[in-house]
Amino acid sequence: MAKRIDAHHHCWRMARGDYGWLDAASPALDPLRRDFEPAQFEPLRAQFGVHQTVLVQAAPTTGETEHLLHLAARSTWIAGVVGWIDLANATSTATLEHWATNPVFKGVRPMLQDLPDPRWIATAPQPRVIDSLERLGLRLDALVRPQHLPALTQFAQRHPQLPIVLDHGAKPPMRAGEPQSYWRTHVAALAREPQVCCKVSGLLTEITDSDATVDQQLDAVRPVWDHLLDCFGASRLIWGSDWPVLSLAADYGRWIAVCEALFADLPEADQERVWWRNAADFYHLPLELAA
Repeated sequence: MAKRIDAHHHCWRMARGDYGWLDAASPALDPLRRDFEPAQFEPLRAQFGVHQTVLVQAAPTTGETEHLLHLAARSTWIAGVVGWIDLANATSTATLEHWATNPVFKGVRPMLQDLPDPRWIATAPQPRVIDSLERLGLRLDALVRPQHLPALTQFAQRHPQLPIVLDHGAKPPMRAGEPQSYWRTHVAALAREPQVCCKVSGLLTEITDSDATVDQQLDAVRPVWDHLLDCFGASRLIWGSDWPVLSLAADYGRWIAVCEALFADLPEADQERVWWRNAADFYHLPLELAA
């Protein structure tokens, strides 16, 4: 079985009350309106050879980040936590300093896709906070949609020393007949910034047909994968599941099967890079835990 690092999954506890996106009226989110804990992910991790994971924020609060760090302290296979901080508040530097004393804390993710201004990342962050991210050796996960890509590219150009990873390939349009030209152009522009990587994650949930077969899902994802591979190369692509959001579209094994088919044409060394080595390098994960 191939070694894997799942570089993008979530856990949440609904009683915490800070998951605003789950309060949306859409009944499509009903399956996610319950607790998802590390104990529920453990069988999947063991079954599919996932040696380490990166636990990513799902609420725009520092309280949730503290909760995730607590979960990581109780699960040795959670090797990294990506939390949330208000990048527009200069006082956030003190919180970053505190969290950075914990080696499991790896970076932050502003929930850019939920902000009303698509140019927020290029205009709102306080320089002191970004300087702190760089000085502390932290990373930035970018949760965006295609309309946010030009501003994210400007931000990346201004901060060439800050490692950035594009979550879910910027959520490309994947419904039948939807044009991808805007997404393709701006993903390619962002990829020209050498400090930017991209997660191969969260793609199946962009396909609205939940009854699609594995072959249909593979056919839908392959053009996106091919473009991401052309733009970033195998050395800057990072695999992740986006569990449990993934479960809206497929189970964990289905996503593994789709990705095995996508990666099959890569040389073995490149497959290894995408499945785990790039994640370990990007997030500075302790490789002895991935043995």
